[in-house]
Amino acid sequence: MQRWRGLEDIPQDWGRSVVTIGSYDGVHRGHQLIIGRAVERARELGVPAVVVTFDPHPSEVVRPGSHPPLLAPHHRRAELMTELGVDAVLILPFTKEFSKLSPADFVAKVLVDKLHARVVVEGPNFRFGHKAAGTVDFLVEQGETYDFEVEIVDLYVSGSAGGGEPFSSTLTRRLVAEGDVDGAREILGRPHRVEGVVVRGAQRGRELGFPTANVETLPHTAIPADGVYAGWLHVDGEAMPAAISVGTNPQFDGTERTVEAYAIDREGLDLYGMHVAVDFLAFVRGMAKFDSLEQLVDAIAADVKRARELVEAHGTPAS
Repeated sequence: MQRWRGLEDIPQDWGRSVVTIGSYDGVHRGHQLIIGRAVERARELGVPAVVVTFDPHPSEVVRPGSHPPLLAPHHRRAELMTELGVDAVLILPFTKEFSKLSPADFVAKVLVDKLHARVVVEGPNFRFGHKAAGTVDFLVEQGETYDFEVEIVDLYVSGSAGGGEPFSSTLTRRLVAEGDVDGAREILGRPHRVEGVVVRGAQRGRELGFPTANVETLPHTAIPADGVYAGWLHVDGEAMPAAISVGTNPQFDGTERTVEAYAIDREGLDLYGMHVAVDFLAFVRGMAKFDSLEQLVDAIAADVKRARELVEAHGTPAS
């Protein structure tokens, strides 16, 4: 897959393509319908499929301080899009100046002049341009002017997650924040993942016999509610069953919220300074403060046992 950051990175000899535009945070199952259809049309026409997305999230520029928790960083989204067959991802730096681009100018400068769109595939509520003034109907009109087709895909899948609400990034963030990683997994089609570098913490887990990888998560990461979870710790392409703790460590009156993963049945791991990923498969219990360290150790042992059972029940991990 080709990855471009900014319009200037697009090859000058780039030909026609099928394009879809959006934040696509999480690349959830609704997004997969749109992206999958774009790839399908691209294969039919014998041209590349391109996803256009933005960094930072537009809301942070339009309303500073409102950046939503992210379900996946850009490199992870690109990996997921590659699996769907996307040929190129264009990440447009979203600046104040860019936010003032009119819908007509966006079409001309991005879709026509640079990407030479032959087909644009979007969801029914797609909006773009200054103050989100560009609508699907306007895009269709522009397509008639510039000779590209617009195809609308209904991305609104639903299931048991969120009580039957249509799948969306907003719903997924809410479920993650509530600790409902089962619901988030249903929407995403895979476990929710956080990534970061392993840093040195207080090393209390090691002292208690359960050494953990203290993950310094990426900025704006959507982190599940405080509690204990079963999941996977991904290190250098290897997935290890893990018991994961999220919270401030109330047993020791902690104040900083952390994500710590204990690799089950693994000894002697030295992960400091390594970039790792943590997948959240299932909720085990809420965070609690115990009357003694002995009770805490017993609880952790029970957590590890339960996490092992849950991981084994879920089978093969996501890549």
